[in-house]
Amino acid sequence: MKEYITLLKEEKVLRQLSVIQLISYFGAWFSNVAIYTLLIQMNVAASVVAFVAMLNFLAGVIQAPFSGPVIDRVSPKKLMLTLIVVEILATVSLVFITQLSDLVFLYVLIFFKMAAASFYFTTEMSLLPKILHGDKLRRSNELHSIIWSLSYTLGMAVSGFVVYWFGIKTAFLFDSFMFIVAFVLLYGTEIRIEILHIEENIFAMIQETFVYLKGNPKALHLMVLHSFVGLTAFDALVALMVDEYYASIIATSLALGLLHSARAIGLVIGPIFIGKWINNKRLIYIFIAQGLAVWLWAFVMHNFYLSLAASVVVGFFTTTLWSYSYTLLQKNIEKKYYGRIVAYNDMLFLSSAAFTSYMIGFFATHSFSLEAITVIMGSGFFIGAIYYKYVIQSQNIKEIS
Repeated sequence: MKEYITLLKEEKVLRQLSVIQLISYFGAWFSNVAIYTLLIQMNVAASVVAFVAMLNFLAGVIQAPFSGPVIDRVSPKKLMLTLIVVEILATVSLVFITQLSDLVFLYVLIFFKMAAASFYFTTEMSLLPKILHGDKLRRSNELHSIIWSLSYTLGMAVSGFVVYWFGIKTAFLFDSFMFIVAFVLLYGTEIRIEILHIEENIFAMIQETFVYLKGNPKALHLMVLHSFVGLTAFDALVALMVDEYYASIIATSLALGLLHSARAIGLVIGPIFIGKWINNKRLIYIFIAQGLAVWLWAFVMHNFYLSLAASVVVGFFTTTLWSYSYTLLQKNIEKKYYGRIVAYNDMLFLSSAAFTSYMIGFFATHSFSLEAITVIMGSGFFIGAIYYKYVIQSQNIKEIS
């Protein structure tokens, strides 16, 4: 933890971006519990819950091919400010969702809200390697991952309590206020980087990126490798668990909040304990440990309190797996392609998360138990371990430090 604090003290821009990141990412996911609570109150089918979870990731997939070229040509600050405005408008509009007939409007708002959030994330991740290098970049990615993971789960956790105490609409309005705060802070942040002069149009840049990936297969392998982390898209699974197992013993919004809080604890403490230990050779053990943790969760899922404990274990390995695989990609690509490669990397990751959410709904509506679905998700990480072993043996992957 001291290393992260030292890094923040030394790097003013990173410190400012981290505060803004915490607020904006927190806001990106804060509305989710309110949305899932609303869906459960509407008594929608499991497939609808899964579709909403999938939309959170699918939005980023669709815009990713175009976001990369835009990021490489436009001032990151102006772009991020614009994206926050989109999130503000989409979030405040959620207060008008009140009944089943509003579902299509809900889908549209979620799509734009999460597309903007994904675009913002990709912009910031392509900015970091332009202002930091070497071990500082690795640490900043770990810190970024901790903040993202904390915002992702803790945002939904706090939202659970807000929804329980103050109601769904209040949660949406509070979320909108968080984005306004993020906008004000970012507006006052000075970001100085070189904007590359690129003459090619967007479509030419997309074609050039594919040529680059074809000539640098290790970059594509690392992108696929990172996408395995998308198997931790547990939103729909957690909502279905609460509805099936815990609704009779605790309020829906509180159960959602507590489960996400437990995973947030694991996400934060994980890199603190294993951040110094991890390297290229040891990453395979993180894949295996993540798979075993998800299997443990499946085994104790029927018991709410044991499920809380297992959620901590599940989160413990996720942040390190996410941040280290991301940094490997940044380390092994050329600066010119940062924005585009990061965008395509996020597209694969979000595709994996969207597919995971879809399959949760598909299995749930085809008589698979939630325990069986969780075991299947955990098994994917063992496949990831095998794939990583192939990549590390067949490709010249640089060490991060």
